[in-house]
Amino acid sequence: LLWVVLFSTIMGLLLQSLAARLGVVTGLHLAEVCHRQYPRVPRILLWLMVELAIIGVDMQEVIGSAIAINLLSVGRIPLWGGVLITIADTLIFLFLDKYGLRKLEAFFGFLITIMALTFGYEYVTVKPSQTQVLQGMFLPSCSGCRTPQIIQAVAIVGAVITPHNIYLHSALVKSRQVDRANKQEVQEANKYFFIESCIALFVSFIINIFVISVFAEAFFEKTNKQVVAVCKNSSSAHAHLFPDDNSTLTVDIYKGGVVLGCYFGPAALYIWAVGILAAGHSSTMTGTYSGQFVMEGFLNLKWSRFARVSLTRSIAIIPALLIAVFQDVEHLTGMNDFLNVLQSLQLPFALIPILTFTSLRPVMSEFANGLGWRIIGGIVVLVICFINMYFVVVYVQGLGHVALYMVAAVVSVAYLSFVFYLGWQCFIALGMSFLDCGHTVSVSKVLLTKETTSGCTK
Repeated sequence: LLWVVLFSTIMGLLLQSLAARLGVVTGLHLAEVCHRQYPRVPRILLWLMVELAIIGVDMQEVIGSAIAINLLSVGRIPLWGGVLITIADTLIFLFLDKYGLRKLEAFFGFLITIMALTFGYEYVTVKPSQTQVLQGMFLPSCSGCRTPQIIQAVAIVGAVITPHNIYLHSALVKSRQVDRANKQEVQEANKYFFIESCIALFVSFIINIFVISVFAEAFFEKTNKQVVAVCKNSSSAHAHLFPDDNSTLTVDIYKGGVVLGCYFGPAALYIWAVGILAAGHSSTMTGTYSGQFVMEGFLNLKWSRFARVSLTRSIAIIPALLIAVFQDVEHLTGMNDFLNVLQSLQLPFALIPILTFTSLRPVMSEFANGLGWRIIGGIVVLVICFINMYFVVVYVQGLGHVALYMVAAVVSVAYLSFVFYLGWQCFIALGMSFLDCGHTVSVSKVLLTKETTSGCTK
């Protein structure tokens, strides 16, 4: 599925460049523009969807950090203990926040460096075939794909293009001083922000390639019996995790670290855990800042970062703690996979608004999307929506209970209706004026600071 990572990274670059352009040209981030352009009810629904995505990201950080702490402590700290320890992340973040955005950016860069070094070490240790890696990147295929593989592909899209990062990127560019009245300076700012996004996403792409290639090479077509034998020979304390049978090995981020330790020594396990811990802390930073910008933008409500991160972490910890206490690590990592899928399902609520507003000439003036960008953006919207709808159909078919079918039907109709509304407004902004029934999001630039009025949508 390396080609899915490549495709998702390219889409992420497209969306981040649009987000940066919106912030540079208007001086407003995406949540602020949504607040001024959408009517009240859609605006609140959109805010709730984005908040759900942010809470999902924080839950992933809690799960990843708890697993990493458990591995680093050789199981001495239980998973529920690791979940509780993640509360300390809040204190670390708030301590660094006192020293300003630049210090936080430096710390974030440090975490990314740790991730690149740790997962790069695993890549070099496992030594996957470079030919197969390149084929996997540039030759799309999914032979024998079934529901688990489809879920994994959707999860990859959600993990690479997290919706809250689009809102965050449109806000972070405002920290740079740009004379928006100077067209040349705006063009230069857009160019340098694009280069910055290219570098950041290239590093992210390489790290993702490291992780997926390690999983594919180290774990593919191995049986539980083989792994148990190797783990016992290496005196691993985790051999009991795998049933002693000939069924195909299934791994997650927890078992993955264990198997790496069995085959390549304890250093591989500990380095893997450090990489997961760094990834968790980096997501804490992006999630907290995104949450603050989203809340301030959509609701015009200003909270301290302490209140914001405390609320989000409290909501995220409760379900993770319950699963860690009453279930096992498989349920915890399964929850992590589900949260990646959730990110993909929430993606239209960032993708559609950013494409809508960057296509409006009254908002972006001469920096509005041209025909090429509109066509590409429209295709991306349709592809993402199709992927999500296909996943929903596949997932619902496997529920197997009438009551669950009913709940899924109601949720699906509500979800698709809201996506349809946003898409309808987006396609009007893209130039399909025949869809307009008296209201569009296209208002004059001077009205960006006022509440919009609507015709047929209220």
